[in-house]
Amino acid sequence: MAGLPLWAACLAAFVFGYLCGSIPFGVLLTRLFGAPDVRSIGSGNIGATNVLRTGRKALAAATLLGDMLKGTVAVLIAGYFLGHHAALCAALGAFLGHLFPAWLGFKGGKGVATYIGLLLGLAWPAALFFGAIWLAVAALTRYSSLAALIASVLTPFFLWWWRALSEAELFALLTILLWIMHRGNIARLAGGRESKIGRAG
Repeated sequence: MAGLPLWAACLAAFVFGYLCGSIPFGVLLTRLFGAPDVRSIGSGNIGATNVLRTGRKALAAATLLGDMLKGTVAVLIAGYFLGHHAALCAALGAFLGHLFPAWLGFKGGKGVATYIGLLLGLAWPAALFFGAIWLAVAALTRYSSLAALIASVLTPFFLWWWRALSEAELFALLTILLWIMHRGNIARLAGGRESKIGRAG
């Protein structure tokens, strides 16, 4: 695709990323293996945390992996064929595709796994940083959502410190979107009603 105008490359990458990101692994895997429809249980979310509420740990792990890697694959392919700017556009498309998949009435997941997958594809040291912060906060508080929220806030600063300025700007935007998608968790955290790791609910 040499010679493709930048705007066209970015648009193509965005659409490709959206299509990758909108693959609903939680719905597909639970349906394929005969588990209850993940949208009918718990929070109704299609992500790995809600898949875990089916009692199928392997399906939850597979959903987590799929939701991560669809972001990684999108940015790596877009970057290889269309360049770095296109990879960033693919990342935005993949994240929006996960949050708002057209096939599910634009009701998708909350974005944490895909966020990590995008970091793996664009700036893997930042993915390690995110994981380290998540583990530390989760160990101290036993709140998975709080760990993800704090890790996501710190990640753009790490990217800025690492001199990945374009990625820092992108992930600042993705962090805002992630926080919006977690507004229910934030309200429960503020009210002391959020479920802790290892506790049902």
